[in-house]
Amino acid sequence: MIDIVQEYWKSLLWTDGYRFTGVAITLWLLILSVVLGGMLALLLAVCRVSSNKFLSLPVWLFTYIFRGTPLYVQLLVFYSGMYTLEVVKGSEMLSAFFRSGLNCALLAFTLNTCAYTTEIFAGAIRSVPHGEIEAARAYGFSRFKMYRCIILPSALRIALPAYSNEVILMLHSTALAFTATVPDLLKIARDINSATYQPFTAFGIAAVLYLIISYVLISLFRRAEKRWLRHTKPASAH
Repeated sequence: MIDIVQEYWKSLLWTDGYRFTGVAITLWLLILSVVLGGMLALLLAVCRVSSNKFLSLPVWLFTYIFRGTPLYVQLLVFYSGMYTLEVVKGSEMLSAFFRSGLNCALLAFTLNTCAYTTEIFAGAIRSVPHGEIEAARAYGFSRFKMYRCIILPSALRIALPAYSNEVILMLHSTALAFTATVPDLLKIARDINSATYQPFTAFGIAAVLYLIISYVLISLFRRAEKRWLRHTKPASAH
């Protein structure tokens, strides 16, 4: 095991000398997909709770499709299927984009986490105390200002515990990136297994690295919950 770590530690953590690999690619996929998906989900969540069916129904359909199909299938559609379409092959920009396994994996992960996060945020928006909304209306807040100053900040605090679980699940989902030949952590572990024929050691090292990343993420979210959800905890008896 020590020999394997000494020989492959660079590939496992960040580079094989020619490209970024391992933990570096895994974190890149996780952070970028969560940030992009989360930003898009904020807008879609507002549409999702709208009483206007022209806004809410397309968002419902989007979340239904991406939550109702396996992420693995979505990744295969983007990586193997999109490039066969004439509209993609006929466009130089689209052709170049879908030719990259990294781009396809990032797109699939972003849309998938966006769908789940949209429903998380929409549920949190519906859970905002009605009294806060009525108070904002009484002060003459516009709808935009009410969302910006009252509803969204409160909803994000409510959504934090569920959203932290979604981020951890996305970390686990990045292990599918090897399907698109992306040199993520699992892909490097598979390569090590192929070279050494020691699957327990190769995949065991990968498991430990995933556990470390998960521990760091869970710790960060716990600190965030302690700071922003302090008011939801019962006061200690004196």
